[in-house]
Amino acid sequence: MTSAPTSPLTDPWPKSPVLQAAYRAQVAAADLAPLPRAVKDDALLAMADALEVRTKEIVEANAADVERAREAGTSDAIVDRLTLTPERVRAIASDVRDVIALPDPVGEVVRGSTLPNGIDLRQVRVPLGVVGIIYEARPNVTVDAAALCLKSGNAVLLRGSSSASRSNAALVMVLRDAVGGAGLPADAVQLVPGESRESVRELMRARGLVDVLIPRGGASLIRTVVEESTVPVIETGTGNCHVYVDAEADLDMAVEILMNSKAQRPSVCNAAETLLVHQDIAARFLPRALDALAEAGVTVHADERVMAFAEGSKATVVPAVVEDWETEYLSYDIAAGVVDSLEAAVSHIRLWSSGHTEAIVTTSQQAARRFTQLVDSTTVAVNASTRFTDGGQFGFGAEIGISTQKLHARGPMALPELTSTKYIVTGDGHTR
Repeated sequence: MTSAPTSPLTDPWPKSPVLQAAYRAQVAAADLAPLPRAVKDDALLAMADALEVRTKEIVEANAADVERAREAGTSDAIVDRLTLTPERVRAIASDVRDVIALPDPVGEVVRGSTLPNGIDLRQVRVPLGVVGIIYEARPNVTVDAAALCLKSGNAVLLRGSSSASRSNAALVMVLRDAVGGAGLPADAVQLVPGESRESVRELMRARGLVDVLIPRGGASLIRTVVEESTVPVIETGTGNCHVYVDAEADLDMAVEILMNSKAQRPSVCNAAETLLVHQDIAARFLPRALDALAEAGVTVHADERVMAFAEGSKATVVPAVVEDWETEYLSYDIAAGVVDSLEAAVSHIRLWSSGHTEAIVTTSQQAARRFTQLVDSTTVAVNASTRFTDGGQFGFGAEIGISTQKLHARGPMALPELTSTKYIVTGDGHTR
């Protein structure tokens, strides 16, 4: 493997720790790019095995982060995202093995032809290079990002939040040991040095060393990265997801989908945050829905028409304010309203949605077709939970994020989204 140059004549980059790490990542990325799938898969297997063998030290490091978060009064939703248990570590290792089973996108011919002049033209997938990930209290992202980047031939710079610093340090140590032990450059996986905002700012401005940034976290984090970076950004978005219960919905199915979308794991971005109910079915559906939400401990932020059905219900129902319609709660809360029509539901979604995932529950093929045509989000589910918007559930293996933008990548991002393309032109002495 190529080693990073140390001479000032061959290493022109400034000597800050962040830029040094970025430079080492660039060198590692150059080594990774031409590697065959088998070599990368061996390293991924070593990573998965190491996570399981060293679960105890990972969980112990995580426990310190969790204790500190609780002492700081961190919300239950964030603590849940932060927490690693032996079962969760095993699941993360399983996700890495799932990535091994996926096709390697590098070298795939996207399109190709022989031109009329005899030149052979091929567009092939190539790694992006150095990928920076800026994320909040989600230590599983550390492993997901490392696995997906390595498989797609990229080096990764990981900048997690200070709240998960010990967890991330332990995970990256395990991953680097495994990668290095498999004969690949350990610098393919690095934590960005420092915990200050200045280190994040340096990463966001490391244009020429870092090829792309992917932020994962709340709206404030994503907005900051998008607005302040000089490095190109793939924008991931918050998840203000909607469940619309149509006039022709199966009520049993609607209750089940609503509860899975909202309460199965409310702290994640694909959990439902708003319920919309067609007026023609509201009297039959809402009493059942409110009781089910009450049983799960969900507080309903209701408009006046939903409030009318709250009397006699066990549900905790409070009047909705304007802010409720745009809120990603990430908790046992949901906004709820009655709409006059499918078109009214679509108008509400267009106004307030973050463009992540919307679901319709209906037995009408016409209504389903109309909804999927009119709603412009990364994922539109018909008679299915919003919780399916996930790289693993889609069969992509672990995901590196869910993009809510429309350029390059949209929806769950996996291996193909971590590649770019280049054209290979092959002639036989051709000149123009």
